[in-house]
Amino acid sequence: MEIYIVGKQWMWKAQHMDGVREINELHVPVGRPVKLTMGSEDVIHSFFIPAFRVKADVVPGRYNVLWFTASKAGTYHLFCTQYCGTKHSGMIGSVIAMDPSDFQAWLGGGNASDTPAAAGEKLFTDLACITCHRDDAQARAPQLKGLFGHTVQLQGGATAVVDEAYIRESILNPQAKVVNGFQPIMPTFQGLVTEEQILQLIAYVRSLGQVAPPATTGGAAPAAPQTPGKD
Repeated sequence: MEIYIVGKQWMWKAQHMDGVREINELHVPVGRPVKLTMGSEDVIHSFFIPAFRVKADVVPGRYNVLWFTASKAGTYHLFCTQYCGTKHSGMIGSVIAMDPSDFQAWLGGGNASDTPAAAGEKLFTDLACITCHRDDAQARAPQLKGLFGHTVQLQGGATAVVDEAYIRESILNPQAKVVNGFQPIMPTFQGLVTEEQILQLIAYVRSLGQVAPPATTGGAAPAAPQTPGKD
C-alpha cells in the first residue's frame, strides 16, 4: 500500500492512491505493509512514529521512502524531529491503525478527490506537456508510455533509470539529463508546480506502465517492515 507524504511548514499532508487526502493524520490498515514516498515543500523535516520505531528525514529536492506495518489497532503519535522553524513543536499528528474492514469503511467514506494519477494526467495536459511527449511522428520528447523503470541513454553516453527522482529532476531541471536523440528544448517548471503536483505527475507517468525491476544477485535485502512495540 503506497501513500504520498509532503512535509510543509508546519504540517504533514498525505494522499492515498484512491485520492483521499489527510492533514496531520494518517489512516492505515493493520497487517498490511505501507510504503510512504515522502518529499518536502520547503525545509528539512523528519517523519517519526516512535511506537513503530521508524524515522526518516524528509528533504527538499529528493524523495525518501519509509516502510512500516502496523500490527495492532490504535492511535500512535507522529512527530517532526528536525527543527524546521518557529512552529516546529506544533508539527505533530497521529497515525490511526485500523482493522482492515474498518479501514475500508473509512476509505469509502472519505473526501476523495482525483487519484494522484488522474490529477497528474490533468496537470500534464494543462501544462501543455502533451504537445511534446506524444506517441506520433510529431513527438519532440520521449514517449512516456511504458517508460517508467526503463534505463535510458543520455546525451554524452551516460545512462539513467527513469524513476521518481529522475522524473522530478526532469520537471525542475530538464537540461540536466537529456535523452539521446532529443533536443534540450523543455522549459523548467521550477516555481510553477508544487511538490504535491510533482508527485501527481510522477503517478501519472507510472500509470502509463513500467518495467519490472531486473533480478539482482547479492546486496542487502530491504529492511523488514517494523511493528509497534508493547504499550
